[in-house]
Amino acid sequence: MTNVLIVEDQELVLELLSEAVNRSERYRVVHTTKNADVAPALCSLGEIDLVLMDVCTEFDASGLDAARRIKQNRPEIKIIIITSIPEASWMDRAREIGVESFWYKRASRELLDIMDRTMAGQCVYPDAGPSVRLGNAAVGDFSAREIEVLRELTTGAGNREIAARLFISEDTVAFHIKRLLKKTGLQNRTELAVEARRLGVVMKLRQDENYQNG
Repeated sequence: MTNVLIVEDQELVLELLSEAVNRSERYRVVHTTKNADVAPALCSLGEIDLVLMDVCTEFDASGLDAARRIKQNRPEIKIIIITSIPEASWMDRAREIGVESFWYKRASRELLDIMDRTMAGQCVYPDAGPSVRLGNAAVGDFSAREIEVLRELTTGAGNREIAARLFISEDTVAFHIKRLLKKTGLQNRTELAVEARRLGVVMKLRQDENYQNG
């Protein structure tokens, strides 16, 4: 029997995941938490084989940061990142951390199949994230630098602060925002930031700054 920890801050989703896992004869849920910061401590107890980890959890705790800490201390524990948010960087981050698998909550593939393959030693990642449009543009229409600027824009940062964070000039920031507005057809930077955040096109987590600096 494989012991599972579920990290998910939405009560209904947590219940559905727990029921799905416990219906299987191969898995059982031994712990649940809504806060990813608690997950490494639970894994240190020694009874967890597999973690189902949401990215955005209670009190803005990052599932990716928790996964990194788990892999540092208990690399044998397998992790599946689960999310409904199509943020472009999270799959790359998960791979870099050493997370075995990545699953979108709305994916057609069954979670139990992903769990079986993960426990069998496979790394299971989707070929691409969900197709999302921001205004008139598909997310795939944005350059890597435009995505970076857009991510910072969703934090409410001004051009000077964005420029300092990305080590580019304020004129370059303004140029990319102008390009984003033209591509999307949105009216201003506030609408651009609000829509990007609402759709989950980009999402800056609480630990992102420490991750980038470290």
